[in-house]
Amino acid sequence: MAKAIMIQGTMSNVGKSFLSAALCRIFHQDGYRVAPFKSQNMALNSYVTSEGLEMGRAQVMQAEAAGIEPSVLMNPILLKPTANDGSQVVVNGEVFGNMKAFEYFKKKKEFFHQIINSYKRLESEFDIIVIEGAGSPVELNLKTDDIVNMGIAKAVKSPVLLVGDIDRGGIFAQLLGTLSLLDDDERNIVKGMIVNKFRGDRKLFDSGVKILEERGNIPTVGVVPYIDCILDDEDSLSDKLSHKDVGQIDIAAVKLPKISNFTDLDVFTQYKGVSVRHVTNPNEWGKPDLIIIPGTKSTIDDMKWLRESGNEAVIKQRLESGTPVFGICGGYQILGKKISDPTHVENGGTIEGMGILNAETVFGNKKKRTKVKGRIICGSGFFSVLEGAEFYGYEIHMGETLVSGQNFSVNDNGESDGAFTGNVCGSYVHGIFDSKEISGRIIKALCERKGISYSGAMIDRKEYKELQYNLLADTVRQNLDMNLIYKILREGV
Repeated sequence: MAKAIMIQGTMSNVGKSFLSAALCRIFHQDGYRVAPFKSQNMALNSYVTSEGLEMGRAQVMQAEAAGIEPSVLMNPILLKPTANDGSQVVVNGEVFGNMKAFEYFKKKKEFFHQIINSYKRLESEFDIIVIEGAGSPVELNLKTDDIVNMGIAKAVKSPVLLVGDIDRGGIFAQLLGTLSLLDDDERNIVKGMIVNKFRGDRKLFDSGVKILEERGNIPTVGVVPYIDCILDDEDSLSDKLSHKDVGQIDIAAVKLPKISNFTDLDVFTQYKGVSVRHVTNPNEWGKPDLIIIPGTKSTIDDMKWLRESGNEAVIKQRLESGTPVFGICGGYQILGKKISDPTHVENGGTIEGMGILNAETVFGNKKKRTKVKGRIICGSGFFSVLEGAEFYGYEIHMGETLVSGQNFSVNDNGESDGAFTGNVCGSYVHGIFDSKEISGRIIKALCERKGISYSGAMIDRKEYKELQYNLLADTVRQNLDMNLIYKILREGV
């Protein structure tokens, strides 16, 4: 029977996902079989497992840190927002349907047994389960029938570590305020506090630790410094979406309102002198060396936004002046001539795309979820530098795209995964840049265009992430009381 420990936060984006990943790697390094778990995740960054099932990327990251294959058992409920008041609900890796928020809240109790079944299956296979909460456990209007914070902690009898983000200020209000709003039975299973994202001299916060422990009546398990490591973030609160610095090689990605799988661009940030900026306003574009249109959960709505915001016009202007453009998944669909949603898979309707690629997309009710690998066949334009390169990744989309022009790539099943014309390419493959052969050739070609010599090594994303997981784990291990954490694990609740 596995031991459990749960990371809850005082609010969203305090570092729960990264700390959970760190603990997964630490326990793995210490010789334990460890798995992550998050009962319900809300994110547009998703992943396809080897079985063709869909789950949130945060638990994929944590599984990688634990040295195991990702499984939907680790994230039984995934909510993918389609509008401000609704989401596509994915249960055990399969699309259950689109629901308004009030519909889901009525239904979520029925999903609880599936959550518990998933947890029990993990519990029988592993030594330690690292559970991640969501948002805050004291959103008082949402506590009834909670299935992701204290609800799951009590159900599986897991001790809780409460995390606050000192970088955002108000750490005492965050941690002590959260503790004060918990019910007695909830308060009793919180066994420690973690102060996260600390900058500066740690000794200056010794008095702060003393205050927290005196008023909170539980130990401070550690003060973790701000860690500059590059790993997959789970949602649009990610700090990386606000980066504006321009490097020697400048890659600009449009920040679509319903942007998804923006982690596709992470590999480029590994290269020295390369910047990745996410652009919202037409006046922010500058003169990028490469433009990327990422994935989206609402292709037609985001195409309307591109047009109405003026960003479509700027992208076309930059293309005419020679800047290459790459679209991924929804971004690929946007580059085509037309997008149609006759069965209201998203919000219905038809819209003209940017009209750059000779391709048209029609949404159907069947969702494609598959891992793929293949070879680039693009033979002209800027992206001809990729010809013959092997790629790997996964597809996850609702639309079928008919290409009347030139195919960009072909997978091992002989199917086209994209299209190209001139300096424009589109592909359905998420993670296509992760291969060092792909990202390395692109960076080298962009440098040559600017007369810059690039002497750095090509970097494979998988290899780089292993280094980052070790960096994360080593730093967290040095700044947490791991003896106390193991004691909390042993004693439980």
